[in-house]
Amino acid sequence: MVFLSRKRPPAPPPSSAAPPPKFLSQPENEPDAVEKMTAILAEAGCTLINPSGPPYLPSDILAFRRHLTHRFSSCSVATVDRDNAAALRSVFIAGFSSYVRSPINLRRVLSSSSAGKRNESLVRNLLLVSPIQLDLQEFMLEKLPEYFDVIPESSLEEDVARLIISHFRWLDFIVEPDAFTDKLMQVLSICPLHLKKEIIGSLPEIIGDGNSRVVVDSLERMLQEDSAIVVPVLDSFSNLNLDDQLQEQAITVALSCIRTIDAEHVPYLLRFLLLAATPTNVRRIISQIREQLRFTTRLSKPCATQSKLKGKLPVDNCEGSILHALRSSLRFKNILCQEIIKELNGLEKPRDFKVIDIWLLILMYMNGEPIQRSIEKIFKKKIVEGCIQEAMLDQCIWGNKEFVQDYFAPFLSLAEHLLSCKEEKARKIGTHIYTRLFEEFVDNYSRQEVLGSLVTHVGSDNKFEISSGLEVMTILAKKYAQQMLPFSSHINGVLDYLEGFTVENLHKVYEVFSCLALSARTNADSFRSSISNELMMIVRKQVSHADLKYKKMGLVGTLRIVSSLGDVNGVPDSSSQVSDCREVLELLKNALDSCKQCSLARILFYDELAGILGHKILQPEIMEWIGKHLGEFESLFLSDLDNGKLRGNESYSGLEGDVWMNLDGDISPICLNILALASSSSTESCSSLQILPSNFLLLSTVERLTNGGSLAGIDALLGCPLHLPSWKYVCAAVWQSLTGKQREIICLSLYYAANWIRELLNAFCTQIVERSQCISQATEKDVITKLLKRLKNLVFLESLLSSLIKLSPQSLPELHLYLEHSGSLAIPQPKQAEHLGKKPEKRKLHDDASQSTGKKKNGKGPKHSDTNDKLRQPTILDMWKKAGAVTSQTEPDESCCVESSNGKTLGSVDEHCSNPKESLVVEIPQVSQALEAQRLKFRPLLPQCLSILKLPKVVSKDICSPDHRVELPLYLYILRDLHSKLDCVVPPCKQLPSRWANTPSTFWGFRLDELLSQVKELFPSLRLVLDRAVSLLVNGDEISQQIWKKEFTAAMNPNISNVVVSDSLVHTMVSKEVLYCFNKMLLLPVFQTDKSLQLNLLEAFQSTDMPTTSFPDIQPLPSPGTTEYLYLGVYSFFEEILNTGKQQFPVFIAFLDHEIYYPNSRHNVAAACPFSFELALECLITLQLFVTYAQRNLVKVSDEATKKRNLGHIPSLVSSLHARLGTSAEKLLKHKWVDESSENKGLKNRGEMIQNILRIYLEASESTSDLLNELACTVLPQVSLSKSGGGDAHPEFPTLCPVTFLGWYRVLHEENLVLLNKLVKTICSEKRRACEPEAAETHLKNIHKSVNVVVSLVNLCRSHEKVAVHSMAVKYGGKFVDSFLKVFYLLEALFQVHSELVIQLVKDLQKATRTLQTLCSEAKGLKRTAITSKIPATKRSLERFLFHVKALIHTTSLGSAFWMGNLKHKDLTGQVVSSQAYVDNQPNESMPEADPAED
Repeated sequence: MVFLSRKRPPAPPPSSAAPPPKFLSQPENEPDAVEKMTAILAEAGCTLINPSGPPYLPSDILAFRRHLTHRFSSCSVATVDRDNAAALRSVFIAGFSSYVRSPINLRRVLSSSSAGKRNESLVRNLLLVSPIQLDLQEFMLEKLPEYFDVIPESSLEEDVARLIISHFRWLDFIVEPDAFTDKLMQVLSICPLHLKKEIIGSLPEIIGDGNSRVVVDSLERMLQEDSAIVVPVLDSFSNLNLDDQLQEQAITVALSCIRTIDAEHVPYLLRFLLLAATPTNVRRIISQIREQLRFTTRLSKPCATQSKLKGKLPVDNCEGSILHALRSSLRFKNILCQEIIKELNGLEKPRDFKVIDIWLLILMYMNGEPIQRSIEKIFKKKIVEGCIQEAMLDQCIWGNKEFVQDYFAPFLSLAEHLLSCKEEKARKIGTHIYTRLFEEFVDNYSRQEVLGSLVTHVGSDNKFEISSGLEVMTILAKKYAQQMLPFSSHINGVLDYLEGFTVENLHKVYEVFSCLALSARTNADSFRSSISNELMMIVRKQVSHADLKYKKMGLVGTLRIVSSLGDVNGVPDSSSQVSDCREVLELLKNALDSCKQCSLARILFYDELAGILGHKILQPEIMEWIGKHLGEFESLFLSDLDNGKLRGNESYSGLEGDVWMNLDGDISPICLNILALASSSSTESCSSLQILPSNFLLLSTVERLTNGGSLAGIDALLGCPLHLPSWKYVCAAVWQSLTGKQREIICLSLYYAANWIRELLNAFCTQIVERSQCISQATEKDVITKLLKRLKNLVFLESLLSSLIKLSPQSLPELHLYLEHSGSLAIPQPKQAEHLGKKPEKRKLHDDASQSTGKKKNGKGPKHSDTNDKLRQPTILDMWKKAGAVTSQTEPDESCCVESSNGKTLGSVDEHCSNPKESLVVEIPQVSQALEAQRLKFRPLLPQCLSILKLPKVVSKDICSPDHRVELPLYLYILRDLHSKLDCVVPPCKQLPSRWANTPSTFWGFRLDELLSQVKELFPSLRLVLDRAVSLLVNGDEISQQIWKKEFTAAMNPNISNVVVSDSLVHTMVSKEVLYCFNKMLLLPVFQTDKSLQLNLLEAFQSTDMPTTSFPDIQPLPSPGTTEYLYLGVYSFFEEILNTGKQQFPVFIAFLDHEIYYPNSRHNVAAACPFSFELALECLITLQLFVTYAQRNLVKVSDEATKKRNLGHIPSLVSSLHARLGTSAEKLLKHKWVDESSENKGLKNRGEMIQNILRIYLEASESTSDLLNELACTVLPQVSLSKSGGGDAHPEFPTLCPVTFLGWYRVLHEENLVLLNKLVKTICSEKRRACEPEAAETHLKNIHKSVNVVVSLVNLCRSHEKVAVHSMAVKYGGKFVDSFLKVFYLLEALFQVHSELVIQLVKDLQKATRTLQTLCSEAKGLKRTAITSKIPATKRSLERFLFHVKALIHTTSLGSAFWMGNLKHKDLTGQVVSSQAYVDNQPNESMPEADPAED
C-alpha cells in the first residue's frame, strides 16, 4: 500500500506550531481577507474567480505548491518575518473560510479543474501545502456537519461531505497525523450512519501507520455503541497495517460482536476472523465462533411444516452467505481445518455439539480426498457418542433447499459412508439423511441420485450396508411410492442381487416392490403398469424353480404381494378388490402347490402367512381359502383315543408305541400321532411331521383372529397326549440292541414332540399375556397349570433327546428356515465357551507335556490306509463331525465327556456300552454339545413365553416350599431362552461375549419391541428367582431324587427311574443365568435412554436391608427413592450375594475346603464345584458392569446437577463403588480356592477367569500404577516356575500359582501397556498448551513406574524357562518401547531441568532392553518359532530407542556420557557364550546398546 511508505515533509516554521487562528469567526475586514486570499492564489498562478466552473489551476502544479509553501513559511530567523508568515497564513485561511461559506463556492473549490483528473481540485492542492495543511484539514472537517442532511443515495458530486472526505485520501504526506486523527475521530463520532461507514472504510487511505492504535481504540468504542458499522470497521481492520498486539485487539473486538451484530453482517465478520487466523490464535477463534455463533434456520413454523413451502427460504438468505464465507475460508487455510478437527475430537459431552459443527464438517468434507477420511471418522464417532442427533440434521436440511442445494453431494456422500458402518447408530443417522434428502429435493436429478446410491448399497457385500439400504428404500416406498414410480427402472437393479439376500432382506425388497405395484394399480394412468407385471412374472418364476434358494425368494415375494393386494383396507375401489382378490388366490394356490415336494418351503410358506395374519386382516375370500386348507390338520396329525388309549396295538418299524404326556386323562378324545408318521416309509408322511409346528402356528393364528383372540376352539390340543415310542427303549441295554433306523425313529419322534410343545407354549401363552376377555378365570387357571406341565414335558424331552443323541449322533431336520441353502449344509455353531466360562484353545497356556500326551492319546486307533476314503464324497454326517456338532462312536470325542450330577465324568459311548445292564442317565440341567449345536433347527419360543416367569405360582414368596423348588429347572429353561434372545439384540462386549451374536432376532421369532414389552415386566420375577436360587445354595439341602421323580411323573412324563437332577447344579445355573440376563439388559441401548426402564430395573434389584454403615465413605446416605440411593441399593444387593457366598455357604466360594460337608451324599457337593467359581466370577462381572453403567448414567445426572449447583453424593458415590469393586476382586484373588493336596488342579482350567478377576482388580484400584508396581516387582517374583510345572502358590494370593502364572504375567504386561498408552494420550493432548512444571514432573514419575514394571516382568525370564513367558516378554516388551518412544519428546524438553531423572529412566529401561536382546538371540539359536515371529518388530523398536537416546545425549552438554559398542554374547544367566560373531571375527554383527552414564 502506498500510504504505508509516506514520508513527512520538512517541518514548518516554529510559528506554525502556534494555535491556529479562529478562522470560523467572522473577521472585521472580511472582504479584505478574501481579496488577499485571491491575490495570493493569483500570485501563484491560480485564478479563483471562474464564472464557468472551478478555479483555474496552473499547468505546473508542483510549482504552484512550492510557491505557496515558500510564501507561507519563512526561512528567516527574524521574528518579524515569522510573524508576517503566520499572519499571512491566518489571513489566507480566514479568506478561504469566508469564500467557501457559500455552498456554490465550496463545490467549486472541491471540483476538479480537469474532467479526467478528479484529484486536481484547489482544495486537494492546498492540502499538499504543508504550512496550511493542518489548518485546512480542521476547517474542512468542521464543515462536514453542515452537510449531514444529504440523501445517502446521492452521487459523489452532490454529496459535499463525501466529496470533502475523498480529498483526505491518499495524501502524499500528513504534517500532524496525531492532531488530524484526533479531529477526524471527533467528527466521525457525530456523523450519520451512511457517512460514518464511508469514513471508516476510507480510514486506511486517510491516516498514517503510526496512528493505528488510536483508530482501533476509537472504532472499538463506536462499535460498542452501534453494531451497524461492523462491516466497514472489519474492512478497515483488514487494510490497516497493524502489529501483532493491535491485530489481536482487532480480533477480540470482532469476536465480541458475533452475538450482537445483525445476521446479514455475520459472513463478513467470519471472513475477517478466519483470514486473520494464525497458529497462535486459531484455537481461540474457532472455539469462540462455535460457542457464540447461532447458526439455525430462521424459518417460521408454518414454512417448515407446510408441504407447499417446503424447500423455500426467505429472500435474505443469511445462512447461505454464512456458509459461503466459511467455505471460502476453509478451502484455502489448512490450519483452520486442522484446528476444527482437534476441537471437535475433544468434545466429550453431546450437549457441546452444535448445528454449526455439522456444517463445518460438511464444508471441510468438500475440500477433497486428503481430509475426507478424517471427516468421515469424526462424523461416525460423534454419532456413536450421541452428539449428532436427527433433529440437528433436520435443522440443516429440512426446509433449506435453496442453500443446501450446493451441499447435496457431500450430504449424500456422508450418508453413503454411514450406511456402510457396522454401528447401528451410524446407520440410523445415514438412513435419516437419505430420507430427508429424498423429501427435500423433489427434482428428478436429486431423487435419481438418492435412489441410485441406495441400489449401490444393496449390491455391496456388506451385510449391514445391504440391510440398511433396503430399510431406507422400504421407508421411502411406504411414504412416497407414487413419487418413486418414475424411477422404477433404476430400482429394478435391486432384483439382480436377490440370490445373496437373507429372508429378512427379501422381506424388505418385496415390500418395496409391492408398495410400488400397489401404487401403480391405484393410479388410473398406470394401471397394470410394467413394474406390477414384472413383479408378478418374477415371483411366479421363482416359486416354480426347483432350487430352494429361488423358491424361498418367490415365496417371500408372493406373500408380500398377498399382504399388499389382499389387505381389506388397502384399495377402496370394490372392482379393484375383486380383481386383486382373484389374483391373490391364484398366487396362493400356485405357491402352495409348488411347496408340496419341499418341506422347508412349506414351513416358510406357513410361517410367512401366519406373520401376515398377525398384523393384517385379509379379504374374506382369502381367509376362507386358508380355513379350508387348515381343515386337513385333524386328518393328517391326530388320531382318536378310546378311554385314553389308542385303538389297536400296531408295531411301527419294530417299535412299540405308547401314549405320553396325557394331561387330560381318559377324557382326551384325540392324540398327536407322531410315531406312526415318523416310522412311515412314505416320504409324504415324514415330511408332514416336519411341517407340523408351522402348520399349527398358522392354525392358532387363524383361530385367534376369527374368535376375537381366544383359542377355545383348539384348546384340546394343549392337553392331548403324544403317541411316541415306548419308554422301555430308554435303557442302555435295549438301546444297543436297536437298529440304526429304529434309533433314528426314536430320536426324531422326541425331536418332533419337543418342537410341538414349543409351539403349544407359543400359542397358549398369548392367552395369558393378552388376558383375553373371552377366557374365564377358571379356564385361565387351567391353561396356566397345563402350560407349566408342558414346560416340564419340554425339559424332560430335550434332556432325554440330548442323552440319546450323545449315544447315537443324528442330524436333525430343520423346522425353521434360517440356514441359507446353496447346495451344501451350513451349520452355524454357538461359541464353545459360555462367555468366560471356558478358555479358548488359542489362549491355553498349559504345559506342553500335557498337550503332547493328549495328542498321543487321541492319535491311537486304527489308521485308514484305503485311498478310496480320500476320494469319497463327504456325507452330511461327515460334515457334522467336521464341524464338531456330533461325535463318532468309534472315535470318542472330548465333547461327549461331561461331568454328571454325581461329580463323575461320563465316558464315551464305548464306556456305556461296555456294561449292557447300566441304565441310561438323563441329566436334567445339562444339554449335550451335540444337541446344542443343532439348536438353530428348533422352533423358536416367542417372547410371550417369558410370561411363564410371571405366573402366580412362580411369583409366590414361599421359597421353602418343595413345590416351588422343583420349578427351578423350568425357570432355568426360560432363562436360557431369554439369554439367547438378549445375545441377538445386545452387541457383545469384552466382559460378555455372545453365543448367538451373529444370529438375527427374526430367527428367534421376535422383534425388539416385542421383547422389550415382555422384559420390562420380568424384573421382579427375575429378582425373586435369583433370591430363591441363592437361598437354596446357602441352605445347602437338596431334594431327594424321589421327589424329583414324583414331580416329573405328575406332569405325565414317563416313569423313568434314571432321571437325575442335581439341586446344587440347578441352583447355580439359575443364579448364573439371572446375573447374565441382568448384565445384558444393562447393555440394551434402550436402557440408556428410557429412564422409566432404568428405574424399574434398579427398584427390582434393591437390597432388602442396607444399613447406614454399609457405605462409611458416603455419609449421610442419599435419601431413599433418589437415583443415588437406588444405585447403592443394587450394588449392595449383588455384593451381599458375593460376601454371603463366601462367608455363609461354602459351596458358592470355598467349595473345596475339607471342613464342608452336607447332610446328603458327598457327590452332591462335588457337583457344584465346577460351577461355583464361575458363579463367583459372574457376580463380580455383574458388579463391574453395574459400576460402569452407574458411572455413565451418573455423569448425565451430574451434568444436570451442575447446572442446578447441587452435586450431592454423586462424586463420592462413583469413587466408593470403584473402591468396593476392587476390594471384592482382591478378596477373590486372595481366597484359597483349593487345598494343598490338590496340587492346584482346580485352577488349571480357570486361567482365563482368574485373568479377568485380576483385570478388574487392577482397573478398580485407586492407583493402578502403584498396584502394578507392587504385583510385578514384589508378588510375581515369589512364584517359582519350572518346565515341570511344579511349585507352590503365593502365600498372599493363592490364585497365583505355577498353573496360573502365565495368566498373571500376561495381564500385568497388558495392563501396564494400557496404562502407558493412556499416559501417552494425556501427554500428547497437553502438548499444544504449555505444561506446568509440576505436571511434567508427575508425568516423568508415572513413566518411571511403568518402566519399573516392564523391567521386572522382562527380567523374570532369567528365572523362568518357559517358552510362553519368553514369547510374551518379547512381544509386550517391544510394544512397550514403541509406546515409550511416543513421549520421548517430553524427555528431551525436560532434560535440562530433570536430567538426572531422565538419565535414570533410560538406564532402568536399558535393563529390560538387554534382556530382550538376549531373548531374541537365544530364540534364534534354539529355533523357537513362537518367539522368532515377534523378533523383527521388537528389534526395530529397540534400534529406534537406541538412536533416540543417542540423539538426546548428543544434543546436550553430556555428549560424552553416551557410548555405543559391541555387546558380549551372554545367555540369560549372564554367562558369556560363543557366537558366530566371535568365530567369524565380525564385530559389526553384534547388537549395539546404549549405556548413558551419570555425570
